[in-house]
Amino acid sequence: MTDESVTTTSSDVASEKAEASQAPKPLIPSPKAFAGRTQKSSTVNTYNAADLENASSFGRVAEDGTVYVKDGDDEREVGQLPKESAQGALHFFARRYLDLKAKIDRFGQRLDAGNIRSREIDNTLSQLDKDTESPDVVGDIPALRDHLESLKARSVAVKEKLAQERKAAVAQAAEEREHIVAEAEELVKGLNDSVNWKQTGDKLQELFSRWQEHQKNSIHIERSQADALWKRFSAARSSFNSARRSWMQQRDTVRAAAKEQKEKIIAKAEELKNSTDWAGTSRQFNNLMDQWKAAGRVGRRSEDDALWKRFREAADTFFDARQADRNKTNEDEAENLKKKEELLVKAQALVPVNTAEQAKQARQALARIQDDWDSIGHVPRTDVHRIESALDEVEKQIKAAEDAQWAQSDPETDARKSDFEVQLNAQLADLDRKIAAEADPAKKKDLESEKAAKEAWLKAIS
Repeated sequence: MTDESVTTTSSDVASEKAEASQAPKPLIPSPKAFAGRTQKSSTVNTYNAADLENASSFGRVAEDGTVYVKDGDDEREVGQLPKESAQGALHFFARRYLDLKAKIDRFGQRLDAGNIRSREIDNTLSQLDKDTESPDVVGDIPALRDHLESLKARSVAVKEKLAQERKAAVAQAAEEREHIVAEAEELVKGLNDSVNWKQTGDKLQELFSRWQEHQKNSIHIERSQADALWKRFSAARSSFNSARRSWMQQRDTVRAAAKEQKEKIIAKAEELKNSTDWAGTSRQFNNLMDQWKAAGRVGRRSEDDALWKRFREAADTFFDARQADRNKTNEDEAENLKKKEELLVKAQALVPVNTAEQAKQARQALARIQDDWDSIGHVPRTDVHRIESALDEVEKQIKAAEDAQWAQSDPETDARKSDFEVQLNAQLADLDRKIAAEADPAKKKDLESEKAAKEAWLKAIS
C-alpha cells in the first residue's frame, strides 16, 4: 500500500473543517480494496495482535470516520475511512505504523550486521527522516523518531568502522602480496642438490599465478609498494632458473653412474633367474629391487624402460618358476584331500556297531584305513581340522562300542547295569539340553559326538 492512497490534512485544521461542509472529503480506500493487490516489497512484516492493539491505542476515530493520532503533545488528522468501523480504521493506520517501524528496524539490523555501505547509510537515513517527519500512521511516533535518532548515532560509528575496514583491507592486501613474495624467497633459499626441481618449479609457477590473480581481484595497494614487491618476486624466480641450469650440468654425471650400477644389477638377476632356492633367491631379488630404486634414473624414459625390461625378464623367469612349483604343490594337496575323503567315506560306513564281533571287525578295518591315510600325505591347510576330526569321530564310536561290550561281559556288570542305564539316560538328557542351547558350531559338534558315544554305550548294554 502506498502513502498516496491516503488523504492527509494540511496544517490548518480549522480551515479544513470549514471547507468540510461545502465539499466531501476524499475517501481512503478500505482495507478490503488493498487485500487483492500484490505487495511490491519482498520483505514480509510480521507483527501480532498485541502490537496492533498497542499501536492503535495512540489514535482515535471521529464520528465521520476521520482518524487522528496523538503525536507527542499534539493530535493531528492522518486520514479518513468512513466506510470502515472505528477498529478497522485504526488497524489500517496502525499497520502502516508497524510497517514503518519494521523498515527502521531492518535498517538497524543491517547496521548490526555490517553488510551496508556508507552511501547506503546516508541515503537510508535521509529517506527515513522524511518518512517520520509527519507520517500518516497511528502509533507511538515519538518513540519511532527516538529510535531513528539512536540509529543515527550508531551510524556514525558504523561508518567509521567501514572506513577502518577499508584501510585494513588495503593493509591485508599488501600483507597477502608480501606473503607470496616471502614464499618464493623461501623456496629459492632452500635450493640444494637434493631439491625436487620439478616440484619447486611448479610451486613457483603456482605462486606467480596467485600473484596475477591477487593483482587482478584484490583491492589496489600503493604503486611504490607494489613495484618493490614485484622486484623481489622476480629476483627469486631468476635465482631458481640459474640454480636449475647448474644442476642440469651435474645430472649427466650422476646418470652415467646410475646406468653402470643398473647394468651390474641386471647381470646379477640373470645369474639368479634359474635358481630353485625359492626363499633365499626371493630375498636376493628383493634386495636387487632396492638397489635398483636407489640407483636413480639413467636418462631419458626410453633408456630407463629398456634397462628395466631386461631386469624384469630375469625376475619374471624366477618368480614364474616359483609360482609353478607352488601350483604343483597345491594340486598335489588337492589330490591328497580327494583320496582322504574317499577313505573317510569307508571309515564312516563301519559305524554304528552293535556286537563285540562287529566292533572287532570295525577296529581291524579302521586300522587298515588309518595306514592308507598316513601314507597319502598333506592336504590343504584349511581342510586339515575338518577331515582329521571326522576320522577321529569314527574311532571314538568304535571305542565306545568296545567299552560297552567290555562292561557287559564284566561279572559285576549285571549288578550295576540298572544304575548305569539310569546314569546314561540322565547324561543323554543333559546333553540334549546343552546341544539345544549351544550357539558355537564347533562346541555343538563336540557335544553331539559325546552324545553319539553314550548312545552307543546304552545300546550295547540294553
